[in-house]
Amino acid sequence: MTDHPRPDDLTGLVLAGGASKRMGRDKAFLQLGGHPLIQIVVERMAEVCQEVIIVADDLAAYAGFGVPVVVDRFRGVGVLGGLHAGLAAASHDLTLAVGCDMPFLKPQLLRAFATWAERYDVTLLRHQGFLEPLHAAYRRTCLSPIEAAIRAGERRIVSFFPQVRVRTVTAEDVAPFDPHLESFRNLNTPEAWQAAKEAWPNR
Repeated sequence: MTDHPRPDDLTGLVLAGGASKRMGRDKAFLQLGGHPLIQIVVERMAEVCQEVIIVADDLAAYAGFGVPVVVDRFRGVGVLGGLHAGLAAASHDLTLAVGCDMPFLKPQLLRAFATWAERYDVTLLRHQGFLEPLHAAYRRTCLSPIEAAIRAGERRIVSFFPQVRVRTVTAEDVAPFDPHLESFRNLNTPEAWQAAKEAWPNR
């Protein structure tokens, strides 16, 4: 028996199209434990997903990570455009979408999201009144509602939610897999990056 179960019939989307304005440099290529952040994220996703796709603005920059890279069809609409591009390219009906700056992903929690997504189009965490649209599950059925929202001028990831079946999970649901919600940590600022570097040797 191997340490990691066989990857499931899932596509993992790693969204890398952000401008990294608060970080001041491209966070996807920051080195954590000697590896670029995006490599760590891709490898974590590959433990769970048969297919992993990077969604990015620059195909060449991400060509060396051994997985397909796709660009947004709709530019300038943020995560919504990246999610649309990833879902359109995915081979599987169900996808797990994360950011390129989320190195503390836990395979067991990713699998739990895939299980929770049964009979739903979107499954995501609601915590302290906020939704977490990355580290969430999306089905291909979201494609048309996302495109309609974009064409209507929307940029908010939640703008298409009224048109699909959405399930929210709680911190209590997540706790058996990730009691401190580390999976949802993203490294948007130099302060968050410094904290991640300090925490990483303990992983």
